[in-house]
Amino acid sequence: MSAEIIKRKDRRSQTAAFLDSSRKRVYDFFMPGQSVRLPAVAGRFYPARVETLSRDLDSYLAGEANAAGIVERAMGCVVPHAGYMYSGHVAGAVYRRLPPRRSYIILGPNHFGRGAPLAMMSEGAWLTPLGEAAVDAELGRALRKACPLVSEDSAAHAEEHSLEVQLPFLQRWVGGFTFLPVSIGVGGYAALESLGRGVAQTVAAQAEPSLIIASSDMNHYEADGITRVKDRKAIDRILALDPQGLYDVLRREDISMCGYGPTVALLTAAKELGAKFAELVKYATSADTGGDRSAVVGYAGIIVS
Repeated sequence: MSAEIIKRKDRRSQTAAFLDSSRKRVYDFFMPGQSVRLPAVAGRFYPARVETLSRDLDSYLAGEANAAGIVERAMGCVVPHAGYMYSGHVAGAVYRRLPPRRSYIILGPNHFGRGAPLAMMSEGAWLTPLGEAAVDAELGRALRKACPLVSEDSAAHAEEHSLEVQLPFLQRWVGGFTFLPVSIGVGGYAALESLGRGVAQTVAAQAEPSLIIASSDMNHYEADGITRVKDRKAIDRILALDPQGLYDVLRREDISMCGYGPTVALLTAAKELGAKFAELVKYATSADTGGDRSAVVGYAGIIVS
C-alpha cells in the first residue's frame, strides 16, 4: 500500500480504505481538514490485520517472568526498526519498560534519501492498522524554533519505515498519545548535535516532557560473530552517553549502524537534559530468529534515564 500523503480536498473523486478482513472494519482515509499519512509497510514489516498485529504486539510486550520494571525516569530510548519477526522482541522489551507519556519525539534515519536533510511532519495524523496517531503540531513549532535546520517536508516520510514501525507499539502500550516524526538524512556531527540540542530545548520547555525515541538497527550484513563484536563497541559508547565517541567509533571500526544520526541526537539531547544512565535492555541479531548467520543485522534496545 502506498504511503502517499493525501488530503480530502485534493482527492474528492477517489476512494481509499484500509480493510481489516478479520474484523470487517473499514477506515476512511479522507478525513476533513487534515492530512493523513497512509501506512507504507503494513503487511510487510508488520501484520496488516488488526487481530494478528495485536496478538503479535502483546507477545512482544508481555516480557519474561523475571523482567525488570518500568524505568520511571526514562528520557529516551534506542529501538530497532526491522521487520517484527526479526526485531519485534527487542523493541517490545524496551517499550514495556517505558512509562506512558502524552507525547513522543521519534527520530529515524532516512533510508531513501528523499526530502529535506532534517525533515519533520507537524500536522495531521499517521494511520496504522490500529488506527490514527495524531501528529503534535505544538511540538513541531517548538522544535522548528529551537533548531532552524529542521524543515517541514512530508516527502522524506512518505515511504520511510523506521518511524512507522514504532507507532503500533505505542498504540498498543500507551493508547492515546501525540508524536512528532523527524527524518534524519544528514551525516555530519555538527548538524546532529544541533538537532539534539534543539530537541533538548523543546523537551525542557514542556510541562510534561516528551520521551525521545531513536529508531536504529545496528551493524548490517556481516557474519554474526563480527556483527556482535562491532555492535558491542557502538553499544559501549551509547551506554557511556558519549555521542561524539559513538560517531567516531562507527567510522573507525566501519560499523554500519543506520540510525546513528537519531542516536547521536538522542544522546546529545539526553545529556543536555541531565541524563545519568543508559541500560542495555536486550540485544539480538537476525540470526536469533532463524536468519542466515553469515549475513546478519544487529538489534539493540537501550533506555536512557
